[in-house]
Parts: sequence; C-alpha cells; structure tokens
Amino acid sequence: MALITIITITYNAEKVLERTLQSIAKQECKNFEYLLIDGQSKDGTLQLANKYRGLITSIVSEKDNGIYDAMNKGLAMAKGEFVWFMNAGDEIADESTMCKIIANIHSDCDLIYGDAWFVNESGEIRGKRSDLTPHKLKANMTWKDLKYGMLVCHQSLIVRRSIAPAYIENNLSADIDWEIKSFKKAKKAVFLNYPIAKYLEGGISNQNLTKSLIDRYNVLKNHFGFFPNIYNHLVVLFRGIFKIAQNRGKYW
Repeated sequence: MALITIITITYNAEKVLERTLQSIAKQECKNFEYLLIDGQSKDGTLQLANKYRGLITSIVSEKDNGIYDAMNKGLAMAKGEFVWFMNAGDEIADESTMCKIIANIHSDCDLIYGDAWFVNESGEIRGKRSDLTPHKLKANMTWKDLKYGMLVCHQSLIVRRSIAPAYIENNLSADIDWEIKSFKKAKKAVFLNYPIAKYLEGGISNQNLTKSLIDRYNVLKNHFGFFPNIYNHLVVLFRGIFKIAQNRGKYW
C-alpha cells in the first residue's frame, strides 16, 4: 500500500498541469500513488497527462459536478494511508519534500500541515503565505484556530484517509469546511515549519469572489455559531483594511 495518495483535479489545465506533474516526478521518495481526476477536458490536458503514464497510477476523465465532486471521486479511489490534494498548477515545494513528510509520519499521526509558497502565473515565487497574508501558522493547532478562515493552505495539508471527510458540494469554500472537519477528527497533528507546497495564485475562489465570501461565511457559521462568526468576520474585515492600507492598495 502506498503511504500517500496524491490527487490532482483538472479541467482544461493544459497550460499549468506540467509544472505539477514535474514536481511530483522529481520527488526523491516514491512511496505514493498518484491519481488524476479530469472533468472531460477539451484541450490537451489528457494528451499531456498520458506523457506521464509511468508516474500516474490512474487517470479518470468524465463529466463531473464541479471541483469538489471530482475531489470526492479522488477520495473514493485513494488507497494510500494519507491523502494530499495537489491541483493543476500547484507543486510540491522541492524534490526532498516527500521524504521530509514521510520522516514525520508516525503511527499516531493523523494530519500533517505546513506553509506554502505563493507562485504567480510565470512560476515565480512571490513569498511564503504566512509572510504575505495574516495567516500565521503555529504548532499544536486545533480546529478552533480556523475561526478566521483557511489558516492552512489546502495544498499544504495532508490527512489520514480514514478520517478524511467528503467535500460538501456547490460551495466554493468547501476546502475550509474540509480542513476544519479534518482538524476536528485528528487526534494528533504534525506541524512542519517550512513550505511543503507551491500554490498557484488566482484559483476558482478568487475568480468568483462574491459567492466565495458568502459560502465562506456560511461554512464558518456552521462550525462556530452565528454571533462568534459575526465577530470573527469583523476582525477579518478590519485586519484586511489595515493590510490593504499598509500595502498601498494591495492585500498581498
């Protein structure tokens, strides 16, 4: 059995997929299976993926009901002890990252999390997520630390498959919900104080910002309650205003 199942979701991802595939192919430790779940891409995504058939354990291409439906398909297919989502355009931080992660997995570990590099469309690293945003990571984190949102980058969270929840669908903040549920179920979480992923900026949440914010509010309300959630969002609002003023009109 593979220790880790890496899952990549694609749809018309020809322009960015190869950087993801190459970062996985370069890993010095190979104790993983790799699943590619495609939503019937119309471009050259599948042709590109087929060039890496020696790397990819299984490719599925069929119509789905969106990214989180595809992620649930990947979860259902996974056979590794842990699952790690690395979507098209995102990358594992460097060649030794998988080995470092495996070295920190013990029998009582349910969850591993770390930092992420922010990367632009040209592949240039813009900085660490914890430096560019207010999302400061710490050891011994619990689900309650996610009251302000997605503290851990989704691509920098690896969860034991036996506790990994299904994603809620038709909600652009389903990844926040998934993180909170995963932390709730984890008996022990391991913090790696360095980036383990490169996150390609400009994801689906940024492309549908209004719906993403509404969905985010509803997810956090479900976990933290109405009045605490109102207070937490006011904190986020004022923190954001300060950050934008500090950065002369930019959040990061």
